[in-house]
This record gives sequence, structure tokens and C-alpha cells, in this order.
Amino acid sequence: MNFTRRDTLILAAAASALSLCGVATANAEEGDMIDMAKLMAPAGDVADHVQGSETAPVTVIEYASPTCPHCAAFSNDVLPSFIEAYVNTGKVRFITRPFVRNVLDAAVFMLAEAGGPTNYHNVLATYFKTQNTWATSQTPRDAILEIAKQLGFTQETFDAALTNQALFTGMEALREQALSEFGLSGTPTFYVNGKTLTGDKTLEQLAAEIDPLVPADFVATTPAAPAAAAPAPAATDAMAPAADAMAPAEPTATPVTPAQ
Repeated sequence: MNFTRRDTLILAAAASALSLCGVATANAEEGDMIDMAKLMAPAGDVADHVQGSETAPVTVIEYASPTCPHCAAFSNDVLPSFIEAYVNTGKVRFITRPFVRNVLDAAVFMLAEAGGPTNYHNVLATYFKTQNTWATSQTPRDAILEIAKQLGFTQETFDAALTNQALFTGMEALREQALSEFGLSGTPTFYVNGKTLTGDKTLEQLAAEIDPLVPADFVATTPAAPAAAAPAPAATDAMAPAADAMAPAEPTATPVTPAQ
């Protein structure tokens, strides 16, 4: 079963709206500086889900898309070590921010938001790990729903999540701000204390940017033990839990192109 207007009114409308999404007229280049005050004032009233200390000397913002293979590679292969080395030690405040390129992106972020602050990152991580299953499915709605059920969603909470008009409108505003104000041209795009980093990034590449920004007298906190997996929410809960500089030969990011 595919997404339909009957099942998900907001996402059906989104298919048309997202087809208008194009590349910003002035794309940011690797190393460009963006005003941190603007970066920390996201449009659309979509709350950031922050990981790490509010007093961390470095803020890293990632704009990500669930259907972006480079974003999945970062989430699956780099992010766990990055969290351990930089977020859990108090050096970095990390924010993953939605960049919705198509209807499937919107669905995953809506489900993550419905999971609440505790489970937001678990939902995203789960969909990144299973990207090859649902993103290529001939029946994407069914595939996304089956994964959602494993995270504790019911049919009712799943449907409710995908008809959150305010959230979808907010994510549209986030996308337009990233394109027009920050010059984002693909996902993932990172901002390290305002410095633009585009495309796939290894832990070593991120470390090279972050380490010089950490004061010499900074005292790191002891890395926290790995958190236990969050339990699935009860059926009565509102919802459940759980790369893009473009190199010509081998692109490391998913460019912003019109949705098909």
C-alpha cells in the first residue's frame, strides 16, 4: 500500500509541495561561515533535539534526510563513536535537524517527533539502519509501518503522527531557511560553530575541525556508559520511540533535487 490522501492527508499534499524544492540560488561552500545566531534560531517552531551539554564549547548541527544514503552512513558508522568521544565528554552539543527532501523523509521525521524527546534519536537511528528496507520498497507505507510497530507504534498512533499539520509546516520552513539563508546544497551538511562542512565526514575529519575549538584547559567529563535501549511505549502513549559535498566522481552527499 502506498501513501494516499485518505491515509495521510498531510503527506499527500506534501508530495506536491516538495516537488517545488530546488537548490538554493547561492550555495554555501566547504568552510563558509554562517552566523551562529541565525543557525540557533531555526524557522518553523520545530524544537531542536539536543544531545550533549548546553555549556559545551562546540556546537555541531547536522541537516539530515532519512532517505539520504550518506546520512545513513554517517548515522550508522560514525555517529556512535562521535557521541562517545565528543558529546558524552561535554565537548560538543550536537543537533540533528530535519531536511525534508521527499514524502518519506517527512514520514520518518514525523514519527521521530511523535516518539518524544526520549525516543527521538532512537527512531531516527532505527530508520537509518533499515534504510535499504523501507526506502526502496514498492510499498513504502507498509514498510515504514512495520518498522514503526517494532518501535511500539500502533496503527492509530502511526496514522496520527503522519497527520501532524503543524509539524509538517514547520519542517517546510526549516527546509526553506536552510536553502535560502544557509545555502545548503545537499545532505548531510554540518555546521561546526558556524563553519560549513558538506558531505560525508569521518570521525577524524570532524575531530580536525572540533579539537582546535576546545579550550586547552577544558576538563572532559567521563563518557557515560551506553544507554540501554528505551522500552517501547504503551499503546496509550502519543507515539513511539525507537553524505553532501558533491564530488564529481564519487559524490559524498545527496544533492537537493526536486522530488520525483
